[in-house]
Amino acid sequence: MTKNRCGEIEAHVRMEERYEGMSLIFGDNQEIKKEIMEAVQEVKKETGLAPFVFDKVSNDRPDIQAIYLEFQEDVHRTAGDFFERVLRKLKIDKCEADV
Repeated sequence: MTKNRCGEIEAHVRMEERYEGMSLIFGDNQEIKKEIMEAVQEVKKETGLAPFVFDKVSNDRPDIQAIYLEFQEDVHRTAGDFFERVLRKLKIDKCEADV
C-alpha cells in the first residue's frame, strides 16, 4: 500500500491562460525539501523542460515554506505532464482544491 503523503507535502496547482504553477508546501522539514528538489531535477532531465523554480522560506511561519514551479507562456500546456511526473515521484495522488 502506498503511503499517503498529504500530511507531509501539500500540493496546489494553478492554471491560467498561458501560465501554470504548482506549489509544494513542506513545512520546515529539510529532508522533504531535498526530496522535492531531487524529483524536480529528475523530471527536468526526463522531459527537457525547465520551469522557473524557487522556494519560499519563512522563519516565522514554517507551515508556509514551499517550493514553487512556474511555467509562463506555456501555449502547448506541457506543464501539466511535468507536474504529474513530479507528483508521482513524490507519491502524491491529489492536490488541494482551494486554488
